[in-house]
Amino acid sequence: MTPEGKLLAADAKVSIDENALYRHPEYNETKDDAAEHPIDGEASKLGIAYVNLGGDIGIMGNGAGLVMCSLDEVNRAGGNPANFLDVGGGANADRVKTCVNLVLMDKNVKGLLINIFGGITRCDEVAKGLLAAFAEMDVTIPVVARIEGTAAAEGLKILDGSQIIGAKSMQEAAQKVVELAYA
Repeated sequence: MTPEGKLLAADAKVSIDENALYRHPEYNETKDDAAEHPIDGEASKLGIAYVNLGGDIGIMGNGAGLVMCSLDEVNRAGGNPANFLDVGGGANADRVKTCVNLVLMDKNVKGLLINIFGGITRCDEVAKGLLAAFAEMDVTIPVVARIEGTAAAEGLKILDGSQIIGAKSMQEAAQKVVELAYA
């Protein structure tokens, strides 16, 4: 408010739905990632749905609803979700590997819950991506996976003998990862 009683807008923030940016490509030039969490920004560049939540149990799943249920189950088990990460439908091994890398970029993550219900997404592809990621990284945190659906038997066979701990249900997976992460 000026001394003359006039109202001036001195600052503003505009959020544009990224799904609409194709209509106004000129707005890409004004993007400022300074306030964005670095992992969120990296995921955005890769086209991966990721949101940092500030906790310490990493969460990966396929489908927004399944990931949100996983967040709830981790909370119910006494854990604090570190992130929301949706690998997406039809994710291949390379995408899964990239997603694991994104979650583990967060140094606060003490455990990783993977919750896959394969429909379009093939569980054997998920398993290949997980093993590829772990082959390149020194993963010292507990990793618990619930894998069901298309090619689940093949996926579980691929993971047999790995450091990944299996679970039969989302609730069991959440309980296990929380117990192991906070042990």
